[in-house]
Amino acid sequence: MEEAAGQTENGVTDWWHAVLGGFTRTDAPAFPPAILLAIIAVAVVLSVPRATWRWFGLYVTFVHELGHAFAALMTGRFIHGLKIGLDHSGQLVSSGRRGFSATWSGFWGYPTPAVVGLALVWSVSTGWAGAALSVGALILLLALLFLRNFTGILVAVASAAVAQALVLFASVEVVSWVVLTLGIALGVGSVRDFFKVAAVHTRRREHLASSDAYILSRSTGAPSFVWLTGFAVVIATAAFVSGRLLFGLIS
Repeated sequence: MEEAAGQTENGVTDWWHAVLGGFTRTDAPAFPPAILLAIIAVAVVLSVPRATWRWFGLYVTFVHELGHAFAALMTGRFIHGLKIGLDHSGQLVSSGRRGFSATWSGFWGYPTPAVVGLALVWSVSTGWAGAALSVGALILLLALLFLRNFTGILVAVASAAVAQALVLFASVEVVSWVVLTLGIALGVGSVRDFFKVAAVHTRRREHLASSDAYILSRSTGAPSFVWLTGFAVVIATAAFVSGRLLFGLIS
């Protein structure tokens, strides 16, 4: 019994040291064109084909909802729970003052995967990929406190397990590859989700009530087009800057 407890304590200690070790800056990697193209191809395969998007899209939805949650916490709102559906739907329940805090939280859903993707690409380009992975691993664990359905918990646990395994066992080079692939895939996924919500406002209006842009228009009086444009500007800017950073990684 004491031996098992000691092993558990040592395991937690090793994990914590690995997390802290991720905050050591390394030399920014340089990728041969063929390797960088392969990484981009893997990211696209995760985010574009329907078969893989069915599963990776759940992670993008998770990031989307975490964006709402983080924006809510930034403005002093209280998070009651977060749910994710197998159909890529998501729901964040929070309470607090109306007005700016609710609008701010409502906006940061669709743009968040693109912004997080940019942050991951930037972390690789500056030698902080390990730090990005360590922070991500901790956030995924903390997110479990807010999840209120089985699908959401499953997505969080699976994502956290992969992140923790990489923190513990992956080399610096592998971490850079994985973080860069994930950053690009999140950017592509954000673009895909934007076109999906834009289609709701043009061709699939029966699903209008699920659109963040529609919900924001109802609560603020500003047309949905304004919010869709805001989403597009943030996503396009993140994509442009990510592209510039990727170009700079070519050896």
